[in-house]
Amino acid sequence: MSTAWLSLGSNIDAERNIASARQALAHDYPGARFSPVYRSVAVGFTGDDFINLVAAIDTELGPLRLKAALTALEDAHRRDRSAPRWSSRTLDVDILLYDDLWMVSPELEIPREEITGMAHVLKPLADLAPDLRHPVTGCTIAELWTGFSGARDGIEPIDWPPTG
Repeated sequence: MSTAWLSLGSNIDAERNIASARQALAHDYPGARFSPVYRSVAVGFTGDDFINLVAAIDTELGPLRLKAALTALEDAHRRDRSAPRWSSRTLDVDILLYDDLWMVSPELEIPREEITGMAHVLKPLADLAPDLRHPVTGCTIAELWTGFSGARDGIEPIDWPPTG
């Protein structure tokens, strides 16, 4: 059994899509754990704010099979794969870490570069797993967040589940 750390994000019908994705992950991976939820500004394009969080799941799937399962989850949420990389989306699910694996292939890169470069990925990961060590830097996720030099003002915690 391996542990995978996933980032989830949506800015199209975001509350519904994130709630549905969380429910699907909890069903498919019993014991799934979730970070607090954040609202963040769109990065790389002009668009509605995103809702972001991180999940930890235990899985018997290898990294490439897990990626295929997560792609199917995105597709079930009507992810438009013809859209530009930096654009609005119904659901984006990425494998951030998979145990202490360091993997670079045409299909998948683990750990994801976004861990150290994007607050909307690093902060929820630090909330969920502060003592987890990054397999390349050797730093804990809490240390990476403390030393994070990027923009932190584009994210804010939100109550989850949403009320009202």
